[in-house]
Amino acid sequence: MLNALTALNRGTRLVYGRGLRRYVYAPIAVNLAVYSTMLYYVVSHFGGWLDSWMAMVPAWLGWLEWLIWPLFVASLVLIVFFTFTLVTHLIAAPFYGFLAAKVEVQATGRPPLDDRGLARTAVDAMGRELVKLGYILPRALALFVISWIPALNVVAPFLWALFSAWIMAITYLDYPMDNNKVSFADMRRRLSSHAWQTLTFGGWVTLITWIPLANLFLLPGAVAGAVLMWDRHYRGERDIAAI
Repeated sequence: MLNALTALNRGTRLVYGRGLRRYVYAPIAVNLAVYSTMLYYVVSHFGGWLDSWMAMVPAWLGWLEWLIWPLFVASLVLIVFFTFTLVTHLIAAPFYGFLAAKVEVQATGRPPLDDRGLARTAVDAMGRELVKLGYILPRALALFVISWIPALNVVAPFLWALFSAWIMAITYLDYPMDNNKVSFADMRRRLSSHAWQTLTFGGWVTLITWIPLANLFLLPGAVAGAVLMWDRHYRGERDIAAI
């Protein structure tokens, strides 16, 4: 049984092995540029954001400040992480899709069903990312609102963590699924039907993204790991809409 951690381990070794190493340079460069920009911006504004949030705590909850403060910090960090992730993957999507196709050929011995050229794949990948954003943003906004509501914001960090795992699974497993002409709606159905594999994979990828600098070099391995997970757990399912 291929589990999420094994897939990530194998995937990382694959992309830095012979034949695939040259395809990871572009996404690493993109990640590095976005990471540097976001880090500078967050460090410059983090204190002001936190002060603004703490000023909104009503007086009658003042005695809980010792608990609310770290929860606000956790929620703010998760929101920043989420923004960074969305921006990074929007820009790097064409490179990740191309990398996923190359990994699938080498790891499984068969090419993806997608027969589009590189230029068309890049354009379509951006469109697919916008579809993902349309799915993610309303739900992220709802969690953001919860993060501001006294009492309810106590559970916000836990909801953000679960949501992050789900979105990371969607983000990475979508690359091989898009390459194999699986619709976004059908992809979500397949991920839901294998909830444990999906959330554990997304959870491990979320942890990887939190490793400063090292995550820039580990995320291409997550793309390859997603290909392995796709081939083992999700490929065999049929599209209900096509039946």
